Amino acid sequence: MTHELVIEAEGLVKSFGATKALQGVDLAVPRGTVLGVLGPNGAGKTTAVRILATLLRPDAGHARVAGHDVVREAEKVRRSVGLTGQYASVDEDLTGRQNLVLFGRLLDLRGPDAKARAVELLEWFDLTEAGDRMAKTYSGGMRRRLDLAASLVGRPEVIFLDEPTTGLDPTKREDMWGVVRSLVADGSTVLLTTQYLDEADALADAITVIDHGRVIAHDTPDGLKRVVGGQTLTVRPAVIEDLDRTAAILRGVAGTQAEQARKGVLTVPVSDDSALTTAVAQLASAGIAVTELSLHLPSLDEVFFTLTGRSAADDDLEEVA
Repeated sequence: MTHELVIEAEGLVKSFGATKALQGVDLAVPRGTVLGVLGPNGAGKTTAVRILATLLRPDAGHARVAGHDVVREAEKVRRSVGLTGQYASVDEDLTGRQNLVLFGRLLDLRGPDAKARAVELLEWFDLTEAGDRMAKTYSGGMRRRLDLAASLVGRPEVIFLDEPTTGLDPTKREDMWGVVRSLVADGSTVLLTTQYLDEADALADAITVIDHGRVIAHDTPDGLKRVVGGQTLTVRPAVIEDLDRTAAILRGVAGTQAEQARKGVLTVPVSDDSALTTAVAQLASAGIAVTELSLHLPSLDEVFFTLTGRSAADDDLEEVA
């Protein structure tokens, strides 16, 4: 994996009247990776995306996307990026196919090439059967998929996905995740804002957390999880009568009392990965069979709360400044 930065932002500042949406935001996204941008409602995520996509000008700071300055070379940036916003932006009075062909023609594709690309994208997003229906007859999930397809017509080098799976059912969200992974495998670079922490965990190579217009954390998903502190060892003995002996072993391994998280299942906080190996050896030596044994970091939801003082449930859709 290359370390060449395809998205670079330093000191981005943007205010709307008395509201300071961004207060010196730095971002860096290497080629062929996914950066997840998380933050509470109104944190500044969408404002940052709009600046990077040349839809807003920063009050201060600078940014480059695909090697081009977002202010001085805005047209070149636009030819290098695709953007899917929080709300579908397709023309509802055109069919799905016509929408994609229109985007192709606007991107200077020849007629036959635009039509061929439309066919390809309709198939990719499972919209072939609905391709000749007007977009206003589409469900919300179908419109989101058509909107994302439209952003990919020009095979962009950089893709901005601002809450791309909002309103989709779990199955369609999984489908969209597959699309994002395919884009990255093909060499695209993705900046993803999302209100779903599991989405960031599943897709992002790195995560930047923004709060009140400032970057308050940046790391890999696992690195951020370590912010909460430690890991949790979970054990379920195969025989309930072994619960007390198992608890004693875990106390010896972790140096603290194990808790019964649910019936027959013990959990204990541990400081490092070696606890798992030690526990396995001691359980085997004691002749205690287990049906569940795992070591895991805190959830990204717990990290989010630790960093921002808010739960992910409070992070609905960011207000438009």
